Amino acid sequence: MSDDPFLEPGALVRHPAEPDWGLGQVQSVDGRRATVNFEHAGKRTIDTSRVRLTFVGDDPRPIP
Repeated sequence: MSDDPFLEPGALVRHPAEPDWGLGQVQSVDGRRATVNFEHAGKRTIDTSRVRLTFVGDDPRPIP
């Protein structure tokens, strides 16, 4: 389990050091490793002991 209680599959996040990656959706969490699918960077595995992802409460993108 991650130290971040919001970090669960389906959560929307941003990587604080990689704003160009865009919005990400958590795919899975295994211990301190989270797999996140980012809009502009694809799937990335994040070590949550080194990077604290920023939780996005609701999808900020406009509905088409």
